[in-house]
Amino acid sequence: MGAEQSETIAAIVAAHRAGTLTPAQTVARTYQRIRDHNDPAVFISLRDEKDAIAEAERLAPKDAASLPLYGVPVAVKDNIDALGFPTTAACPAFSYTPTRDSTAVERLRAAGAIIIGKTNLDQFATGLVGVRSPYGIPRNAIREDLVPGGSSSGSAVAVGAGLVPLSLGTDTAGSGRVPAMLNNIVGLKPSLGMISTAGLVPACRTLDCISVFALTVDDAALALSVMAGPDQADPFSRDRPLGPITPFPANLRLGVPRNGQLIFFGDKKAEAAYSDALKRWTALGAELIEFDLEPFYETARLLYEGPWVAERYLVIKNLLASAPDAIHPVTREITAAGARLTAAETFSALYRLQGLRKVAECTFAHIDALVLPTAPTAYTTAQVLANPIELNSRLGTYTNFVNLLDLCGLAVPASMRADGIPFGITLLAPAGCDALLASVGRVFHADTKLSLGAKRMAQAPLAPLPASSGDEIPIAVVGAHLSGMALNGELKALNGKLVEATKTAPDYKLYALKTTPPKPGMLRVEAGKGAAIELEIWSLSAAAFGKFVNAIPAPMAIGTIRLADGRSVKGFLVEPEVLGEARDITAYSGWRAYMKEAATA
Repeated sequence: MGAEQSETIAAIVAAHRAGTLTPAQTVARTYQRIRDHNDPAVFISLRDEKDAIAEAERLAPKDAASLPLYGVPVAVKDNIDALGFPTTAACPAFSYTPTRDSTAVERLRAAGAIIIGKTNLDQFATGLVGVRSPYGIPRNAIREDLVPGGSSSGSAVAVGAGLVPLSLGTDTAGSGRVPAMLNNIVGLKPSLGMISTAGLVPACRTLDCISVFALTVDDAALALSVMAGPDQADPFSRDRPLGPITPFPANLRLGVPRNGQLIFFGDKKAEAAYSDALKRWTALGAELIEFDLEPFYETARLLYEGPWVAERYLVIKNLLASAPDAIHPVTREITAAGARLTAAETFSALYRLQGLRKVAECTFAHIDALVLPTAPTAYTTAQVLANPIELNSRLGTYTNFVNLLDLCGLAVPASMRADGIPFGITLLAPAGCDALLASVGRVFHADTKLSLGAKRMAQAPLAPLPASSGDEIPIAVVGAHLSGMALNGELKALNGKLVEATKTAPDYKLYALKTTPPKPGMLRVEAGKGAAIELEIWSLSAAAFGKFVNAIPAPMAIGTIRLADGRSVKGFLVEPEVLGEARDITAYSGWRAYMKEAATA
């Protein structure tokens, strides 16, 4: 295989398992590619080649089948600890030598990955441009005059240029998504807390997450599955089970902004590329539903106009006091503002954010995911150096609100513009829906037939999904577990699949219970004396069904529900003694209609 060719994780691991390529050969080829690429600004520190090859040689062939990343070379953003490398956060005066791997890196190594170096970034992960580093500006893999995107510049370029098939970035405000678009690769920003941040130099501790760059969605999802899982060492870690990749859903509902709400800063080619991407989604079978983007824009403004800048200040306040000139002047200007914020301003912003989160919840009551441009336009390095803060801010138009609203995101290449600038879209959904985004994003990316990264390598056909085990049990849901509703993620996390939307026999009443999040209770009454209530039937494996039912809190119960067509199915009912304070909402014929009216009231 020529040094100019990229490979996916899937192709590399398959070759290692088949014995047509050894991990040591793959690692040696990676170093050759780094020399050929000849850009000293991609890596801040690179491991000694002989040392990396020796580690690859120590991988036992007998473990090949059990190690998902067997012999895969990986690059790590230099604000994430990896044993054997200094951690600089792109600031030499801040540099320290960690005594252990970050949890994410430790899990990658345990899966058979070989860490080969630490990549460049916008200093202290403050920036979406990739030009704010004393270690130089990595060359954009697609068009050399463009910014590489930041803050995870080196990590994105390393994958886009075909140096490694996998790298770690971080994403507080879009740093795992904007550089993915600008280098024609996949950027996966997981749900907050899904990957441990133990061993990460924080930008905003409450919002940070470690992100994944890869050439395909399947590769990114595989890496996420290796790193995901709770971690006692990280107080922000959450137990978020990652469901498996599933077939493209038959009734996917994607949110698109209302007419006139999108901003492209005059970039007509980007606007046309987004319109083309929406046509592709429609052709794939998705239904496009308009939503109001304005509350999301308001949330985005909170990130840099609100108290979260103080989190960035906390990380470097000692350095600001002792050696301010060691900090990049733009980073210094942005971060110093965090010292002036008051506690009252912080609480005021937190209250407003909570209100905006409620608005976002209502948005997702009717749609599965949003589909937005990853960034509204692209800029050259010269343009950004001439206007560093404003143009950086523009690149975050569709990314800054995501972690504040506790959403997961997947940035996927959409097209290559006639002017050679890559365009990408990002899918966004509530936390816990990572597997759904991967399931639909992989189909969209494959349908574009774009080559991978900067190389002319065609995408391989999508890998077939594992067949279901055949032990599926149907369950009827009538309220907060309906698709798009507050608790639907619980079903998706257990790999639940939507089978159909239907109605009960006219034998039921529906009540709004006083619970958080809001839930209905459905009660069976005398035949014909109630109403036909809208519901959805989902299927779960026997093991998942048991887990799901076991976690149902009182006053909910599982009973047998009669459907309008005479069938019976297990589903949610309510214990009648709690209905004294509940409101009878039977007249709405379903929870969705009631919630829609409640949202506008």
